[in-house]
Amino acid sequence: MINKIARSVADALAGIQDGATVLIGGFGTAGIPGELIDGLVEQGAKDLTVVNNNAGNGETGLAALLKAGRVRKIICSFPRQADSQVFDGLYRSGKLELELVPQGNLAERIRAAGAGIGAFFCPTGYGTQLAGNRETREIDGKQYVLEYPIHGDVALIKAERGDRWGNLVYRKAARNFGPVMAMASKKTVATVHDIAELGTLDPETVVTPGIFVHQVVRIERVATQAGGFKKAA
Repeated sequence: MINKIARSVADALAGIQDGATVLIGGFGTAGIPGELIDGLVEQGAKDLTVVNNNAGNGETGLAALLKAGRVRKIICSFPRQADSQVFDGLYRSGKLELELVPQGNLAERIRAAGAGIGAFFCPTGYGTQLAGNRETREIDGKQYVLEYPIHGDVALIKAERGDRWGNLVYRKAARNFGPVMAMASKKTVATVHDIAELGTLDPETVVTPGIFVHQVVRIERVATQAGGFKKAA
C-alpha cells in the first residue's frame, strides 16, 4: 500500500546530506514551508546550496537557516529587502555565495530540470553581468544567453491539501514555485494542512501529482491572537 504520510517533520527530512542542493518554495512569505525549514535547521545538514525566490525575511524561516551557518550558496532572484539583514551580513562578510538569477529565468531553469531539458536560450540578462561568460547566440535577429537547468537533491514545499499518494492541491498564490520544484528534485517533501481521503481530491484541482512527491507532513494552521485560526498563505 502506498502511504507517503510521514509521522513527523524530522522523519520526512531524514537523510538530507551535507552539500545538498535544496529547492525551497515560496514567494516572499507566501507559500514558505516554515516548519520544514525549521526542521532542516534541527536536522543539521550543512554546506547547502539553497534555491529560493528570496534570501530570507527577518530572522525566521530561511533567514534562520542562513544564520545557523548551514548554507554555502544561495541561488535567488530577489535577495535584498528591508528585513534581509541576515543575508546582507553574511554576503558582505564573504560567508555566503550568491548566484543572482532573474525571476523568469529562475522559474524556467527549475522547470527545465523537471522537464528533462538539457539547456535553453533566453534573452533576459544578455549584455549584462548576469550573463557572465555563458554562451550567447543570435536567433532571428535577437541575442540570447544559454541557461542551464537547476536540479535539486530535495525540494521543500508547502501545499494546502494532500492524500496518502502524495497528490497536492495548493492555495492561491502559495502555489508559486512549488510545482516546478517538485518536478526538479530527486526527493520532494511537502507540508499540508489537510489530509484528504484517497479518491476525494478532484483530479482537476491536483496541481502536483503524487509521482513527484515522496513525503507529506500534516501541520496545524497558525493560531491567531483572537483564538481562531489564520489560513496560512
